[in-house]
Amino acid sequence: MSNDKRAVWSWAFYDWANSAFATVVMAGFFPIFFKQYWSLDVPATESTYHLGIINSAASLVVVLLSPILGAIADQMGRRKGFLLIFACLGAVMTGGLYWVEQGQWLLAALLYIAAVIGFSGGNLFYDALLNVVSPARTIDRVSALGFGLGYLGGGLLFSVNVWMTLQPERFGLVDASEAVRVAFICTALWWVLFSLPLIFFVNEPPANKIGAAKAIKNGFNQLRKTFNKIKVLRQTFLFLLAYWLYIDGVDTIIRMAVDYGLSVGLASNDLIVALLITQFVGFPAAIAFGHIGERIGPKQGVLLALAVYIGITLFSAFMHSAWQFYLMAVIIGLVQGGVQSLSRSLFTRLIPAGQSAEFFGFYNMLGKFAAVLGPVLVGWVTWLSDSNRVGIFSIILLFLAGGYLLLRVDISAGQRAAAKAS
Repeated sequence: MSNDKRAVWSWAFYDWANSAFATVVMAGFFPIFFKQYWSLDVPATESTYHLGIINSAASLVVVLLSPILGAIADQMGRRKGFLLIFACLGAVMTGGLYWVEQGQWLLAALLYIAAVIGFSGGNLFYDALLNVVSPARTIDRVSALGFGLGYLGGGLLFSVNVWMTLQPERFGLVDASEAVRVAFICTALWWVLFSLPLIFFVNEPPANKIGAAKAIKNGFNQLRKTFNKIKVLRQTFLFLLAYWLYIDGVDTIIRMAVDYGLSVGLASNDLIVALLITQFVGFPAAIAFGHIGERIGPKQGVLLALAVYIGITLFSAFMHSAWQFYLMAVIIGLVQGGVQSLSRSLFTRLIPAGQSAEFFGFYNMLGKFAAVLGPVLVGWVTWLSDSNRVGIFSIILLFLAGGYLLLRVDISAGQRAAAKAS
């Protein structure tokens, strides 16, 4: 593992790079543009259902690919190469949204699915590089640094893009719709540009000089062995189950919050402001959670964040005005980066040395499998009950179940078992 500050910051700047997609596209403009532009003549509950299906379809592909891609990357020792491939896929597909015309919701959905695959696949290999750039004693802080820079970078670009939509003539654009489409191009370029430090300055351990065919064969064999190891590594397995449940709730709130706000009658400008609030609150809060993890432990930090999320979900079911959405945005900003960064650093403690990409393949698989179920759950319950408020309320069970399982994880026992399995 490295202790090179340049490598740490270069690694963390990939979060700055790809969080532009998570903020500008996934949480911000795509759900608004999908409902108000690409699905102009589609009823609100039906477009919510479509958005849930779209997010779930993208996540399902990642679920199927993540474990084997992680195993192959470990075999070849080329996490950076795989990361670059997926980052380019995501950036190109995001830029492609610029050319989608009004009413073409299906084409927008297909490009978005491909972009999410690029985003999620890149994150798999990015996460797997965490224990390459950071020694164990600083891993909570480094993980939090990545998420903190992600919130700041995504928020800065999103601020400029929002300005473009509010004053398009200042940027030589015709109207707000063109400004949103240009924002997709800006996001793609931002993603590629700020991925370069990781490519140039993060050094992996020497790669295994084997061909792709042998790596695939070895990868499948290693995948089978890892699955057997996960079944034996009881604490790792228990953590993964807990993570699967609670991150489902976190990701679903991220992906569906704007759609929910529109459906209960809030103005799109209010929702955009709320997203900006979350980003800029999230930057110092994520950094602070890194120190909280070092002080009280990552498990306790995650449990604290989940308790806040339960309160947020209860509050959101009765929300009816913009100021309440702003308040919710502040609270989410305080804990969102914390639960993500501390989960990642906690899992790093529970995996055998030298198998990070493969184990993070399972980690990302469960995270994205949760994202298959969560948006569909909200979309289905919303459609069944004809109430967006009932749909969002269903998320609370995921936080309760995930928190209960996390309480039962013994981190020390998990670390000892992972060391024996190395």
